[in-house]
Amino acid sequence: MSARQADSLGGRAAVVGIGATEFSKDSGRSELALAAETVRAALADAGLTAADVDGMVTFTMDTSPEITVAQATGIGELSFFSRVHYGGGAACATVQQAALAVASGLAEVVVCYRAFNERSGRRFGSGVQRREPSAEGVALGWALPFGLLTPASWVAMAARRYLHTYGLEPEVFGHVAVTARRHAATNPAAHFHGRPITLADHAASRWIAEPLRLLDCCQETDGGQALVVTSVERARTLRHPPAVIAAAAQGAGRAQEQMTSFYRADLTGLPEMGLVARQLWRTSGLAPGDIDVGIVYDHFTPFVLTQLEEFGFCRPGEGADFVASGVLPLNTHGGQLGEAYLHGMNGVAEAVRQVRGTAVNQVAGARHALVTAGTGVPTSGLILRAEG
Repeated sequence: MSARQADSLGGRAAVVGIGATEFSKDSGRSELALAAETVRAALADAGLTAADVDGMVTFTMDTSPEITVAQATGIGELSFFSRVHYGGGAACATVQQAALAVASGLAEVVVCYRAFNERSGRRFGSGVQRREPSAEGVALGWALPFGLLTPASWVAMAARRYLHTYGLEPEVFGHVAVTARRHAATNPAAHFHGRPITLADHAASRWIAEPLRLLDCCQETDGGQALVVTSVERARTLRHPPAVIAAAAQGAGRAQEQMTSFYRADLTGLPEMGLVARQLWRTSGLAPGDIDVGIVYDHFTPFVLTQLEEFGFCRPGEGADFVASGVLPLNTHGGQLGEAYLHGMNGVAEAVRQVRGTAVNQVAGARHALVTAGTGVPTSGLILRAEG
């Protein structure tokens, strides 16, 4: 896809199945078992079988290889398999890869999955503990020796600059946390079901890496989420109304690093997400006012504000006021702050439910859902729409 012109992928594929394990702090089973469970659930939701699948997509850091998950679930020959890099930045790109395979004829039915024991096993929030020398790791050498060891500390650098530039206080981030937890409180699948918070709760939570407090940081979760993608034509014959992929995009900005892009001229924005936004608007022919629900990647609250600004929902520095206004229903499943941290894949599933009309916190008449993937890294995004 060129960053300068619309592509021809939009409208050629759809998400037809979604499946998840329960979201927990200690799954008690292997990541492969989680992956197999969620793939089977997604196929059952679509009304398809393992025999229908000929493609699979996951994340580079997933410990359950495509061929192993295929064996565990009874999937046979694969004509397409792919992995996408950069952690949560891959979430929407897995669906883009699946759509590309379907649109080009490389595969007919593609399963996208992510499964991990991120709470009971590897904890991303613990930061960098050991790293082998690599070209990719060089950038961290400018941050780690000075104590910037965790994702929270990396985001805190940009968040501090954002607050300084726009004359704001850390309390503005609380609007994102409160919104997420309000929706999680009414979502039985959410870890924080029945536990909303207030702005006062946010302001009273302990510092993690100033200006980020505990309630600015997403949880760590064990679980899995899978999605099934096929052609729009085939989707019309299946169990649920299709969630048509109106546009899909990836983006990596100039001077891009993984979470430590501190040497850009301006730290108050997310240029990689701005690139994704331009591509999504251009290809879909839509604008911010056309979006009925936003599923915005929320590993840390400050970057939710920045994403909304990059997409043009509001002007720079006005993200908190926009969230507080409630004009755009946001992270209606509770997000990664309230439902679960599945590297954004559960957010894609929520967007599917919204355009199907089956979400727990359903937005009346929702036809267009925006989904974004991980921020601070090369990233991706989707616009899903109801057919017709």
